[in-house]
Amino acid sequence: MSLLLTMAPEESPSNVLSYILIAQDFLGVNYNSPALAAPPHLANTSTSTMSSTTSKALDAAKSSSQQAKNTLKTMTEETSTTTSSLLHHPYVRPALPFVNGGLAGMTATTVIQPVDMIKVRLQLAGEGARNSARPTPLAVLRDIVAQGKVYDLYTGLSAGLLRQAVYTTARLGFFDTFMNTLKVRAETNGTQIGFKERAGAGLTAGGLAAMVGNPADLALIRMQSDGLKPVAQRANYTSVIDALSRIAKAEGVTALWAGAYPTVVRAMALNFGQLAFFSEAKNQLKSQTQLSSQTQTMTASAIAGFFASFFSLPFDFVKTRLQKQQKAPDGSLPYKGMADCFRKVAKDEGVLRFYRGFGTYYIRIAPHAMVTLIVADWLGFITK
Repeated sequence: MSLLLTMAPEESPSNVLSYILIAQDFLGVNYNSPALAAPPHLANTSTSTMSSTTSKALDAAKSSSQQAKNTLKTMTEETSTTTSSLLHHPYVRPALPFVNGGLAGMTATTVIQPVDMIKVRLQLAGEGARNSARPTPLAVLRDIVAQGKVYDLYTGLSAGLLRQAVYTTARLGFFDTFMNTLKVRAETNGTQIGFKERAGAGLTAGGLAAMVGNPADLALIRMQSDGLKPVAQRANYTSVIDALSRIAKAEGVTALWAGAYPTVVRAMALNFGQLAFFSEAKNQLKSQTQLSSQTQTMTASAIAGFFASFFSLPFDFVKTRLQKQQKAPDGSLPYKGMADCFRKVAKDEGVLRFYRGFGTYYIRIAPHAMVTLIVADWLGFITK
């Protein structure tokens, strides 16, 4: 005990006595033991004085804690106000649908890229032959892995991300902008937005975005189809920038818009199926069912994915063929354009060839649509 007192010579009598009592209680000893009697200079310290000191200390601690909580709350409110003010800035607000759309599309592409790689290889297999062997998605997957590494499934990811940064940013941004304009007009006229208006918004947004995103789309197809060529003829593009620069240098800048017509038609068909049917399905589920908001979004995006696949696959098939083709030594091309490609494929390979790989395409489109629309919905919710 003398050691305890020696270690705290500057402590007040009440505090020292508190230490003694705590130690006694911890050790479970007899408080009335003469050996543990308080020193003479502490004997007259009253219990009331100790209680008063303890009470003041607790009050001070509570006061400090409350001040810290108030300060933290003030900082949080100020941060929230600043963020809200930034999001509602006149220059920021119109750009949010485009930013959210781009981020959503890039997230979905990162997840779906291996499926897209298999889809492209299926569409290019047996080109020009009606009775060629029909590969399965699993067979294509095995071939890709056998020729290199699993990472080869992500060949062209940089081009895919650039495409989404341009194409999906534009199409979802345009669609949301068109829908907001239609919503304001409908509220002014006291009417409801119909399927016709949603379809028109989806078609227009898809067509405009496809023209802007065609170069990145072409680079993606070239990078993904490069592995089908003999080793000596492969371009071995290192990135989307390398692909774009080499294609422009070797074939001319206009070559970056090869297949633009079917790309635009395909985008319009896909957006008609995806955005129009998603918006309509979600509206119907909201009014006709008691499903949660998350379930409505998931169900509507699955429905939209099916119709997007059905309407756009033939155009996607032709787009892939046109963007993959390169000039022969004599300067000729396998296909003169979209109509010529449709005619030759139907004649030489059969009409059903346009729907080859529908299952794979749906697996690529539906999850991509679901991830894109769910992420876009979530980003729209937190930035509204």
